[in-house]
Amino acid sequence: MNVVTESVITGSVKERIDQWIARYPEDQKQSAVMASLRIVQETQGGYLTPELMDQVAAYLDMPPAAVYEVATFYSNYEHQPVGKHKICVCNSVSCMLRGSEEILAHLENKFDIKSGEVSHDGRFSIKKVECLGACGGAPMMQIGKTYYENLTESSVDKILDGLE
Repeated sequence: MNVVTESVITGSVKERIDQWIARYPEDQKQSAVMASLRIVQETQGGYLTPELMDQVAAYLDMPPAAVYEVATFYSNYEHQPVGKHKICVCNSVSCMLRGSEEILAHLENKFDIKSGEVSHDGRFSIKKVECLGACGGAPMMQIGKTYYENLTESSVDKILDGLE
């Protein structure tokens, strides 16, 4: 368990969050909650613990429950460790009709894990997610900030072989 005892909202993390807060009226800094969660997640190992979410809540003067609501509603926030390369496979209707379930099964077999798990070497994790907004290129997946569309098992293998 990743227990955080001192504030992680210092230095460059604080500067980045403050840049988002500055985009909103002074009395609406809670509007920066999504960006704040993303920044903290990125800088703290790729996932959010209750302690980290509590720190975001305190920094933005929000009730912790309001931060938890945001962090658990959106699929881009993680609550357990993820691999170095988090593979998000779109599971929308368009992607399902064009083979996303087969792509997901291929990944699960390749790494011997299920969606929501991390590969034994810690390099990959797989997550089935709702629409990623690339229906015209279905089936698709996202790794990091990069979208990969019109996938086949062969193209997935090539993509994965090209990752560090």
